[in-house]
Amino acid sequence: QVQLQESGPGLVKPSQTLSLTCTVSGGSITTNYYYWSWIRQPPGKGLQWMGAINYSGSTYYSPSLKSRTAISGDTSRNQFTLQLSSVTPEEPAVYYCAQSTGLNTIATSTRFGSWGQGNQVTVSS
Repeated sequence: QVQLQESGPGLVKPSQTLSLTCTVSGGSITTNYYYWSWIRQPPGKGLQWMGAINYSGSTYYSPSLKSRTAISGDTSRNQFTLQLSSVTPEEPAVYYCAQSTGLNTIATSTRFGSWGQGNQVTVSS
């Protein structure tokens, strides 16, 4: 089973771009049929799937976030990165990376085999 670890800032200012990295160990991000997602959970709310990158580098985004989200992969470091632009004060959350076999856009699904521990992000000036 793969292990995932998020890294990034704990605080961003409104209108800035949030950048988070997920480092994968115990497996390769290029493993066939593996998909690597970003999921967030605002305080007191449910999980929200944000987007994913797959083993061949194709990306998929939530329609509600597509205009502000970019996910990229670095095969040399076995990492994938989330960039969320124009962050608002309504977007503090715990941001998670997760792995599934096949594309999974339902954040609560048991099809996610591995999760990172989460990165708490606060949005404040």
